[in-house]
Amino acid sequence: MTRSFPQLSDIFRHGFDTVIDVRSPAEFAEDHVPGAINLPVLDNEERARVGTIYKQQSPFLARKLGAALVFRNAAAHIEGPLSHHEGGWRPLVYCWRGGQRSGSFGWMLQQIGWRAEVVEGGYRSFRRLVTQAMYDQPLPHRLVQLGGHTGTAKTALLPRLAARGVQVVDLEGLARHRGSLLGSMPGGQPSQKAFETALAQAFDGLDPARPVLVEAESSKIGQILLPPALWEAMKLAPWIEVTAPLEARAAYLNAAYDDILSDAPALKDKLSVLRFHRGHALVDSWLGQIDAGDRLGLCASLAADHYDPAYEKSMRAIAPALLARVETPALDAPALDRLADRIAAVVQTSVI
Repeated sequence: MTRSFPQLSDIFRHGFDTVIDVRSPAEFAEDHVPGAINLPVLDNEERARVGTIYKQQSPFLARKLGAALVFRNAAAHIEGPLSHHEGGWRPLVYCWRGGQRSGSFGWMLQQIGWRAEVVEGGYRSFRRLVTQAMYDQPLPHRLVQLGGHTGTAKTALLPRLAARGVQVVDLEGLARHRGSLLGSMPGGQPSQKAFETALAQAFDGLDPARPVLVEAESSKIGQILLPPALWEAMKLAPWIEVTAPLEARAAYLNAAYDDILSDAPALKDKLSVLRFHRGHALVDSWLGQIDAGDRLGLCASLAADHYDPAYEKSMRAIAPALLARVETPALDAPALDRLADRIAAVVQTSVI
């Protein structure tokens, strides 16, 4: 049996017990249906081998080898990670285009007695729905951007605002990057496709009748591009701007970027690329602060001399409509809680 999913929300709310992606580990790593497990019927090397035979020798030989490998690997999955399932188990299976890999595995599961179904069109049909949502159609949600100079704890405010009932999408969290020169995070970023899948899922779970708060970003977070539907909605969105004293911002950056600041050689390498933009004297002073262990001084200078000019130039260019400018004298946990109360009140009472 095959199952079609006309809408993206249909596959996000599929109702099956388990979603099984039988593509190769490399295909799965690039992107997959949220929550799917990877039980490849051809691993990376096997898939490449079958493809080479298909192109260079004959489709028949490739299919014959592929069938042997698929059923051998499928048997190992049934004897191993699937062996504990009872008779009523309902798995949903997909491959690249809903063809032989998922069809063969789904058939085998059905013969056992499990109520398996195969995604019609496979991953390609799912990706087509994500592309429609992120590229081809306007975002149905009304956005509010949370802006402010670097170090105003915008990212730390997002979970606090969500806890207060504000609809929030954490773009930097989904992109696994803090959105600046020093923003890289352990583990690296997801693929562009995986980011777009996570983004589509995040928005799918929100009420379009209520505003959605996102942190103000450029069109690129690290190496991830914001897809057109999101970016167009962000350009139209009003802002709430957070302001805080430089000393408080430096203290916050010192804590938030501890992993980067603790790796002096890597930090120097990252800052050295700014010589063309900020001049040798300023960059040399930063390197001197690193050698002296003056992290607070370094954070204050980076904020005042590098990030603030860029932010102010951007603000002059985009001139966003401001719903509110919210000031805070500190950025410690109690201050952020109070700040979140005030921002939530603005979001929840504003007519956008």
